[in-house]
Amino acid sequence: MSTPRFLTLPPGVSSEQIETPLGSFAALEALPVSGIPERWPALLVPGFTGSKEDFISVLQTLAQAGRRVIAVDMRGQYETPGPDDPAAYTCGALGADVDAIAAAVGQGEPVHLMGHSFGGLVAREATLNGAARIASLTLMSSGPAGIIGPREALGRVMLAELPEYGLDYLWSNRLEPEALKAGVPDDIVAFLRKRLLANHPTGLMAMAHEVLGATDRCGELARCDLDLLVLYGEHDDGWPPPLQAEMARRLDAECVVVPGALHSPAVEAPETTAAALTRFWNAAESRLLQHG
Repeated sequence: MSTPRFLTLPPGVSSEQIETPLGSFAALEALPVSGIPERWPALLVPGFTGSKEDFISVLQTLAQAGRRVIAVDMRGQYETPGPDDPAAYTCGALGADVDAIAAAVGQGEPVHLMGHSFGGLVAREATLNGAARIASLTLMSSGPAGIIGPREALGRVMLAELPEYGLDYLWSNRLEPEALKAGVPDDIVAFLRKRLLANHPTGLMAMAHEVLGATDRCGELARCDLDLLVLYGEHDDGWPPPLQAEMARRLDAECVVVPGALHSPAVEAPETTAAALTRFWNAAESRLLQHG
């Protein structure tokens, strides 16, 4: 799971609720500390077991480039409630939520969409739906289909143990020991526990099925007339870096490898990640405005 380095909201960042026809979504909103947003907004979608807090390290820097930036909890994640129906947590259903959020955030303007890990699969669905005005799509530490490698094992453990033992067991026996071994500070450990236990169990199960069994839709995405960026850590332990590089080639997408980062570049290398996103978003805006 992504582990924020700090939880204090930087200047210009605040907690908000994004109201849509499909429901209300908990969010962090970042605005320029000085001046007003002059560029198109951006919407950041977290991964499986993640939350909007995974982007705290980059929000202020992204906003200072002159845009409103919104990071959300998806349905059933942390501070956004979700229903008991597993069908509400498919990539398609969550993608429809993201389309609705993008429409609310954009207020008629195009929106830059970025999805991290499982959030990338959801953002891809939102883009393919075509229901919102998407200015660009960034797939961060995501892949063409279901996840493989070490993080696949965690998903299968969750599918096997969550129905029988519950979230408290998963935290105490799986996730907490990993966090303590990694030297995560006590306040962050407490947050990780609170976040995990706040997730809807049905949502976690359904999302685990989705991230493990997602189908490859790169062919469809490549046919979209859209600026695409594939960004991942040099040592990503989710989808293997060579697989993500190949996905970028298949999509004819720009590809950025973040030196030294693993599966969460926004946490592990925030300045490099924010700089790459800002440059890509600005270039995408310029091309779209030039072509009307």
